Amino acid sequence: MRNIQRFFWFYLFILTGLWLVADLAVWSSPANFFAWRAVLMQYSGVLGIGVMSVAMVLAVRPVVFEPYLGGLDKMYRLHKWLGISGLVISVAHWLLAQGTKWAVGWGWLQRPQRGPRAELLDAPIQQFFLNQRGLAESIGEWAFYAAVLLMVLALVKRFPYRYFFKTHHLLAVAYLALVWHSVVLLKFDYWTGVLGPVMAVLMGAGTVAALMVLLRRVAVGRQVVGEVAAIRRHESLNVVAVDILCKGRWAGHESGQFAFVTLHEDEGPHPYTISSAWTGDGHITFIIKALGDYTRTLSERVHVGDVVKLEGPYGRFTFQGAQKRQIWVGAGIGITPFISRMKALAAESDGKTIDLFHPTAVYDEHAIGMMARDAEAAGVHLHVLWSQRDGQLNAARLTELVPGWRDADIWFCGPAPFGQSLKKDLGALGLPESRFHQELFQMR
Repeated sequence: MRNIQRFFWFYLFILTGLWLVADLAVWSSPANFFAWRAVLMQYSGVLGIGVMSVAMVLAVRPVVFEPYLGGLDKMYRLHKWLGISGLVISVAHWLLAQGTKWAVGWGWLQRPQRGPRAELLDAPIQQFFLNQRGLAESIGEWAFYAAVLLMVLALVKRFPYRYFFKTHHLLAVAYLALVWHSVVLLKFDYWTGVLGPVMAVLMGAGTVAALMVLLRRVAVGRQVVGEVAAIRRHESLNVVAVDILCKGRWAGHESGQFAFVTLHEDEGPHPYTISSAWTGDGHITFIIKALGDYTRTLSERVHVGDVVKLEGPYGRFTFQGAQKRQIWVGAGIGITPFISRMKALAAESDGKTIDLFHPTAVYDEHAIGMMARDAEAAGVHLHVLWSQRDGQLNAARLTELVPGWRDADIWFCGPAPFGQSLKKDLGALGLPESRFHQELFQMR
């Protein structure tokens, strides 16, 4: 989390700094509202299209940034922050534009008289931009309305995922319209200074990403076709295990990583943690819990022989740490990455001392038995905490059961509020933040 927070604020700081260097009008202290409005319109425009451009690039899932930002889950969190900040900045930009017109129309403000614009015969490119201003303003306004609607829908959790998946793609169209709006209306002097090349690179990269989204070319090099080889339903746990045999060449994966799985084209890809270790035989297993409108019907909709599409692997929840001791907490369906890791350790031990805590509200003897066998084979100390019998897991209890916790890396997967609480309490007891690893498994 800290890496993406640092990137977010550093990025806004850099854009602001470049704009301050580029726009000398800021330092001349314009004395009237309309002069300041022009300055702030440019600043909000630079920030708005700047954050939208990075958000658009992150939408195509560039794995090259995973090591620096902490995995695709963190990148999507950054994508969300950038989208929300772009929305807020765009609203402010729109209010500066439209609110001023309203105020003039209501007689609250008096617009200064402007003379006729001179023809820039010796600057044909600048003249072209001037001629396009009216069209660019109209396009930008309508693109803004569309982007606001689509962003709000994306933030509404009750909006079904399949509709979110389809409508969110349309933001790429709105973005391309806003790029044209920004290119035309950006202060022309910016293009010849330090800010212009940076904005050109940002909008150029964002445009390429938007076209990839619209042409369905996102991560095509990381996609393989597979076939459902087996299905195992665990009714008491409300989960279904789906075994997939890859027909194409899967690059392999590390324990704890996830993949986007398209089981039904009308639904689109869903991210699921891989619960099997990679052995090179093309078989991959996903344990999927019925949490949403789609996954609740998945058990009836998926069948052996169905053709599926896999994309990945992604994520940095890969159990890499310097400490010789690890503590794993897999709450509920959050146990899946640890199952994968135990199967890998059964084949090749890493020599670490590992305690696995599995807090669960449902006790299934068969599932617990399989987990216990995996733990024994991997040399992992298993602690099953059935809430009805054993109560809740918290930091005090964890530290009591594992006296050497101060020398451990903590790996958590489960409900986000539980993870945040555990992280906070362990931090208060002296655990460095860098040794608490948590997957932010929320892709919208």
